[in-house]
Amino acid sequence: MSVFNRQEEDGFGRGARAVIAYPDIGSSARTAEARLDEAAGLAEAIGISVVERTSYRIRGARPATLFGSGQVEDLAARRAAQDAELIIIDGALTPVQQRNLEKETKAKVIDRTGLILEIFGERAATAEGRLQVELAHLDYQAGRLVRSWTHLERQRGGFGFLGGPGETQIEADRRMIRDRMAKLRRELEQVRRTRGLHRDRRKKAPWPVIALVGYTNAGKSTLFNQMTGATVMAEDLLFATLDPTMRQISLPGVDKAILSDTVGFVSDLPTQLVAAFRATLEEVNSADLVVHVRDISHPDSEAQRDDVEQVLTDIGARGEEAAPMIEVWNKIDQLTPEAREVLRAEAARRDDVVLVSALTGEGTQDLAQACSAKLTSTHRIRHLDLPLAQGAAIAWIHAHGDVVTQEADEAQMHLAVRLSDEDYARFQSRFG
Repeated sequence: MSVFNRQEEDGFGRGARAVIAYPDIGSSARTAEARLDEAAGLAEAIGISVVERTSYRIRGARPATLFGSGQVEDLAARRAAQDAELIIIDGALTPVQQRNLEKETKAKVIDRTGLILEIFGERAATAEGRLQVELAHLDYQAGRLVRSWTHLERQRGGFGFLGGPGETQIEADRRMIRDRMAKLRRELEQVRRTRGLHRDRRKKAPWPVIALVGYTNAGKSTLFNQMTGATVMAEDLLFATLDPTMRQISLPGVDKAILSDTVGFVSDLPTQLVAAFRATLEEVNSADLVVHVRDISHPDSEAQRDDVEQVLTDIGARGEEAAPMIEVWNKIDQLTPEAREVLRAEAARRDDVVLVSALTGEGTQDLAQACSAKLTSTHRIRHLDLPLAQGAAIAWIHAHGDVVTQEADEAQMHLAVRLSDEDYARFQSRFG
């Protein structure tokens, strides 16, 4: 459950009026306006009404408030003028900075990490997702136990207290949070083991796994639905998808494949979330092919690509042992004909780029062909002579390989079949 939902008695929740402030320290690849637009999208994704946005150039972060004193006064004045209950700082705040800004502006203050955690808290639909979000939220809140007992009680949702005599409320809270986090980690470790067993089972069934990754709102779920005929939630919202979804698809020359839709990435993804969602993100690590979906119409498409690549590197999904990757340049329907032609010329010079419109379906057949080519790039022609009595072996070859030629005599079936080294090893272990 979202912290906002638990705090409506504090005067804010869905529909709360918010002012967004971006501390511009000159280190972002995006413009201040682009950062504010994204932060506003994040806020609106959970029903917050953004009534004003502003950026402040910061030469050196102030330990007490992050912003300079004049900037804090200006922020407080903007909040008061708009009668906003909430201030969102599109950056990271220390607990001390958060507390001092709340005192100076007389409003609830949350930072970018807190905002993203709120979205994940609202969107988690499965038991696993809720476990991951709660662990990330507790990790975030552990250093922020600075308010009164009653406020903490509401913020936690009333987990209860086990403190002994003489223990301060803050100490009791910290111990309670540590105990709860330890329990959640044990439960998530069980999830991780279960996922590992499922992956092992999938490896025994020779179906390759294709993982869709990309920046939030790049169109992964729309593409997933287009390729599978599924009805996964696909809205023009940041983090519309949180829990991973898998469906079976057919590709040219590949009997079956598993397509996996994953959680969207975002710049400055909170470390707590990366850690808590590691079990989910490991699905990307074990994939046979990674399809990176990009919103090529977005002005910050290049920076978004870099952010996704960084998260993939952080979780170990890039490197010498990594699965091959295809870049999907999505939303070409939103480009001018001239811009499309420029991109087509650029994509033609590469073998790892496909232009698509997930909304209209344009280019999805090209993507299916590209996925097939990547998955079968290690396939070689094998010449097999199988006794006609081995019907199961012949059927397996037809189901899992690309049969090029097939001839039969009185005793044997002579096959030329395109198989990967892995599938050929499976065939040998199963049929000798």
